[in-house]
Amino acid sequence: MNEKELILEAMKKADEPLNAGKVAELTGLDRKVVDKAFAELKKEGAIVSPVRCKWEPAEK
Repeated sequence: MNEKELILEAMKKADEPLNAGKVAELTGLDRKVVDKAFAELKKEGAIVSPVRCKWEPAEK
């Protein structure tokens, strides 16, 4: 499982919008890795921001 899949899985399990810091905490990944993956996921349209600075999967 790559970083993006791991992040999406953690976000789905949380069942609420999360910020990058919380995702890093839940997955055990470095914050820089999470930020980079977030950027890629945003471009792909895989995550959306319902609240400022918090993200959730586009498809639940």
